Amino acid sequence: MRLLVRFLGFLFAAGTVVFLVGVAATAGLIWHFSQDLPDYSQLQDYEPPVMTRVHAADGALLGEYSKERRLYLPIQAVPKLVVNAFLAAEDKNFYEHGGIDFQGMARAAVLYAQNYGSNRRPQGASTITQQVAKNFLLTNEVSFTRKIKEALLAMRIERAYSKDKILELYLNEIYLGLGAYGVAAASLVYFDKSVNELTVAEASYLAALPKAPAALHPVRNHDRAIERRNYVIDRLLENGWIKQADAEKARKDPLNVTNRANGAHIFAGEYFAEEVRRDIFERYGEKKLYEGGLSVRTTLDPKIQVMARKTMAAGLVNFDEQQGWRGAVTQIDISGDWGVKLADVKSLSDISPWRMAVVLETSDQSARIGFQPGRELGGAVSKERQTGIITLDGVKWAKAASGPTRFKSPSSVSRVLSPGDVIYADPLIKDGNPVEGQYRLRQLPEISGAMVVMDPWTGRVLAMVGGFSFDQSQFNRATQAYRQPGSSFKPIVYSSALDNGYTPSTVVVDAPIEIDQGQGGGVWRPENYSSGKYYGPQTLRNALRLSLNTVTVRLAQDIGMPLIGEYAKRFGVYDELPNYLSYALGAGETTVMRMVSAYSMIANGGRRVKPTLIDRIQDRYGHTIFKHDTRECRGCDAPGGWKNQPEPQLVDRREQVLDSMTAYQITSMMEGVVQGGTATVVREVGKPIAGKTGTTNDEKDAWFIGFSPDIVVGIYMGYDKPRNLGRGATGGHLAAPIARDFLKLALADKPAIPFKVPAGIKLIRVDAKTGMRAGPGDTRTILEAFKPGTAPPDNYSVIGVADADGRSLMAPPDAGYIMRPGTGGLY
Repeated sequence: MRLLVRFLGFLFAAGTVVFLVGVAATAGLIWHFSQDLPDYSQLQDYEPPVMTRVHAADGALLGEYSKERRLYLPIQAVPKLVVNAFLAAEDKNFYEHGGIDFQGMARAAVLYAQNYGSNRRPQGASTITQQVAKNFLLTNEVSFTRKIKEALLAMRIERAYSKDKILELYLNEIYLGLGAYGVAAASLVYFDKSVNELTVAEASYLAALPKAPAALHPVRNHDRAIERRNYVIDRLLENGWIKQADAEKARKDPLNVTNRANGAHIFAGEYFAEEVRRDIFERYGEKKLYEGGLSVRTTLDPKIQVMARKTMAAGLVNFDEQQGWRGAVTQIDISGDWGVKLADVKSLSDISPWRMAVVLETSDQSARIGFQPGRELGGAVSKERQTGIITLDGVKWAKAASGPTRFKSPSSVSRVLSPGDVIYADPLIKDGNPVEGQYRLRQLPEISGAMVVMDPWTGRVLAMVGGFSFDQSQFNRATQAYRQPGSSFKPIVYSSALDNGYTPSTVVVDAPIEIDQGQGGGVWRPENYSSGKYYGPQTLRNALRLSLNTVTVRLAQDIGMPLIGEYAKRFGVYDELPNYLSYALGAGETTVMRMVSAYSMIANGGRRVKPTLIDRIQDRYGHTIFKHDTRECRGCDAPGGWKNQPEPQLVDRREQVLDSMTAYQITSMMEGVVQGGTATVVREVGKPIAGKTGTTNDEKDAWFIGFSPDIVVGIYMGYDKPRNLGRGATGGHLAAPIARDFLKLALADKPAIPFKVPAGIKLIRVDAKTGMRAGPGDTRTILEAFKPGTAPPDNYSVIGVADADGRSLMAPPDAGYIMRPGTGGLY
């Protein structure tokens, strides 16, 4: 008995020693691993990378930019269904344990022992708190060391933060596949829904993803994804978080996901979105753009953008088709499954309703075509095959671009298309309606161009088209292409004169002129577009209306190129304008954006505008960090609400770059360009429009810039590598019709508001040809705008006027006489 007691005593003592040693060892291990634990307090101020979202003026999503697609949601904004789904899948006892699930750890240890040596990845038993510790503060290393650190951090985190805070961090940080981080982004990426719109089945699928998002891909591993989703549904039911009927319905729901684009989300807004992205990058840098969670409200008007894109593309295509058919995009072998081969050909994604197709068979009267199939979310080619017919009506434009049959309409479809040709086609339209099953042949235009639409009062860019297709070329011709504006620069020259004593009735001789350029530059002989045709003495109004080059050169010679250069700089057209007379005719290079900004300053009465694509930028907390409108609003912050006080007043301190009366004079003169000059096609809009065409040397670029009282539009057309557009390819024939079509759409529901006449302007009836004060019986008269102190001349004579020696002032014809402002004399 004593031996038994001693033995038991020995066992107790040994056990005590072992226990103490174990406790000491455990404490030592805890102390050891606690020495280099990360500082968990940083979670309090943690700012995860959040995507920047760009919105149009109406709030529509324009684009998203991120390295990790994440939208941060406070836990209060996450629906209970979504929370419960993740708890059911990951940690049902989350709100009960202290950071470690010991039962789960024991279960994982048993499985590890069973699978030892099998090269299988050990099953984790991590709680949500442990996953937060790992994702935020540790690595994905598979080791006991990492698991011990993870457990220690989890316990510390549980003592420092509330359960809701821990869950909030988890639901916003976790990676859920397809580039989506956090439940808010995943909801958009997989289902194009906000988290509040998710069904039981959808929330359960998202909750199934954290363990292995790639292995649960909704297309590549569809069956496994359904199985895991249904497992989560069963756990929700088991925990009493959903009803039996909801669970049964959710299990039957198909797993349909939406392949949501990560680029521009508004059709035709790609160039605009990319310009905004570059702007933010330059302002705040790469990290702020892709991780800062900025909310950017842009100036883009989606309706106007679509109008601009539609009319600009139509103008480019119409011109290109007149040059003839250049042939198929490429050729493919159509034996076997042509759809798979066609799917591998790069097609443009932003030129809807155009679609890529392959010619399957041809005859004299038609060709059967097969359309490029789409790709599923997993990248596999869709099994669906769509076909259509191109009839002779669909190829009648496709004249040969070269050779003996050039410009002759094809007599059969088979002369244009051959089996295996890869082409573009869109629905054939007759009498304004698409013909069922029939399509029209298309080709990508070689010519390009740009359009900018701006609010002249604020500089807000309402629409921008940087080329035919952003998918084809990301080069933005509206802001990056420097081209010669040609005669569209002349309003700047004439504004300089009008602002310095000249009037619209000032007369300048239109006749041949020779300029000695000096220093071996030879003699320059500028000519009017209609070479060899001159009109003699012309008022500035008529000279601008007819776009007379020799008049403009003489005017620039008289007022001096330095003055014109100063105005060009004021208007922002050029930074520095060389003192060469050819630059008065638009020989310098500038952008569509700059020219539209300059015309906006004329349209708004001479106030400086700074073009902007961004109205406001807010940081991730909703604080405004940029606002374009810097005008002071007196009375906007009325304390105590409305008490019948005066209306708030906007104080505009922007620089006056042009006298408001001068701005009206040049506007009135440009109305004449539309009503009876080089841009008469724009007259069809039926509203007050002022504008100016431009055609460069050798007809390489065609321009039109015009405006109504509330909108400015600028267009240029030309090849990216400048070359001749063809005889007669002027701004009035190419660019102005596009502006007409756009303005018809944009102003369709707007009243015909005339341009406002500023105080001080006198409208006096003058002879339309001579600019002199009209007499009682004159019939060809107009109302001309004059500033205080100026008036039309009462009389003057040009032909027959002689100097003291009796020589005619008109001989020689290139003398270049200019009528002095407000007088009847020539000099």
